[in-house]
Amino acid sequence: MHRSRKTLALAAAGTSAMMALTACAGGADPAEEVRQITWVINNVPSQWASTSGAGGSVYTVQMLSGVVPNTGTYLPNGEYEFNMDVLAEEPVLINGDLDEGPFQYSFTLHEDAVWNDGTPMTAEDLRVTVMMTASPSEGYCTTCDPRGSATEDMIDTMEVDGKTLTVTLKEGMADPEWTSLFDFASAGAGFYPSHLAEENGWDVEDPDQLGEFYTWLHDTRPEWSGGPFQIVDGDLTNQVVKEPNPEWWGAETQVDRIIHPFNTEEGTFVTAFANGEIDGANPAQYSEDVILGLQDLPGATVTVAEGSTWEHIDLNTENEWLADVELRRAIFTAIDRADIAERLYGTGYPDYELKNNHIFNSDSEYYTDYIGETAQGTGDTEAAIEILEEAGYELDGDTLTLDGEQVGPLRLRTTDTDIRSTSVQLVQSHLAAIGIEANIEMSDDLGGDLTEADYDIFQFGWSGSPYFAGSAHQFWHSESGSNFGSISNEDIDAAAEAANSAPTLDEAAEYSNEAVELVVQEAYVLPILADPNYFFASDRVAGIEDNLFSSFRATYNIGEWALAE
Repeated sequence: MHRSRKTLALAAAGTSAMMALTACAGGADPAEEVRQITWVINNVPSQWASTSGAGGSVYTVQMLSGVVPNTGTYLPNGEYEFNMDVLAEEPVLINGDLDEGPFQYSFTLHEDAVWNDGTPMTAEDLRVTVMMTASPSEGYCTTCDPRGSATEDMIDTMEVDGKTLTVTLKEGMADPEWTSLFDFASAGAGFYPSHLAEENGWDVEDPDQLGEFYTWLHDTRPEWSGGPFQIVDGDLTNQVVKEPNPEWWGAETQVDRIIHPFNTEEGTFVTAFANGEIDGANPAQYSEDVILGLQDLPGATVTVAEGSTWEHIDLNTENEWLADVELRRAIFTAIDRADIAERLYGTGYPDYELKNNHIFNSDSEYYTDYIGETAQGTGDTEAAIEILEEAGYELDGDTLTLDGEQVGPLRLRTTDTDIRSTSVQLVQSHLAAIGIEANIEMSDDLGGDLTEADYDIFQFGWSGSPYFAGSAHQFWHSESGSNFGSISNEDIDAAAEAANSAPTLDEAAEYSNEAVELVVQEAYVLPILADPNYFFASDRVAGIEDNLFSSFRATYNIGEWALAE
């Protein structure tokens, strides 16, 4: 399986060597000769596990890279690779023909696969992970709040036989992307150690106690690991420190320590890199100032390309005003996506492309333009006001009213990056043109604020992947933990469910596009564009490259990182 991605630009890589950096950049004692890499994560993870809505950010996933085991990922060249350190063989499709019986497949773990306490990995780890990432309505767990559960909710039975898990789906259901159940794109970005539940006194067969285990995993810094590294120090405020897992059975790691500082201050990146305090980063948001500051530094490799993370503006339908679809349509019509894109990327990225389908990029065989068929995102103030007037709203001077009452003010939120800060200021001005006051509030807890629906309007990014069959279900199904603004539409639910359980990718794409069209009609999510993603690394490190097909980004192969000779 191979996917393609359009590259927008590639900045020149520096060719000269950096000045006298020791093998222990980042402040380690040179006498210890610690082979250390300091790799920035550009926001603060919310939790210690990534299965929940609050924990399911790229920042958490990258923090846990090399710790949580998974069964495969897409590579930077777009090809998929199974993780044969973890798997004994590639996953087996036992039956994919629904005329012959239920859809069935199996995963078998490597005979040498163990957790870092020496406990063998078994199919029970896989089974319990599914139980924690399925919807509470499936009955496994009363308090689990998974960020995505569509794939898990299709499962009827799971049979554990040592290292092998055999999965049987519910009658009439299929899964065209079944191999993703425990890989990089799954709800947990891998699977978790079930034996720790029993060690802590929790019975995983009791839904309440499984919920306690789930909460513990998210609240407790992991001393456990099933990958090449383990976390030995850190917190969810400043940084984490990783060192090699002594029980790792795969290829020997080439560094002694990896430090992940959590740094949201983009303006510090260039100086920290120039001073040898950090070795690189793969930030989730574009910053032209940082890119220009880095690309001429000696010893710096800088790349920029169209990423998988796409920026969008979401509305909270539980707000008393935003429950009205006509107001939502007017708001999206007033917002000028081209103005946002041109102001943010026009100088460095004149080839930017507005995103007109929430699931498929324009180079996909399944792409259909649904946004372009509407006035949404055009910044057409007159059209927006016309929508409002037809719905009974009135402009009282510069203030939008309904039945004499001011509409809003609305809370406009985003994370505090240069790009997003500028973007929401533009959105604020667009809404002021139709009489809506939007007060900007920065979020320092993206996952938590989204999960709590602590906003009226929120700009953030979804980290995409080549998988798509479950996307509509995760984004917009009324029972999805990632449906933060609580859209509830039976037709969207039906299309999302059909896409997720379609027997072929072609059929899944058809239903996915049906869901997209309905979401556009609901004016629930306004896509802006796929962010250009940048990556930078020092020439003192080796084996590190960006991966725009994975939420892990450059950390996808963290076990192979090394210092350059």
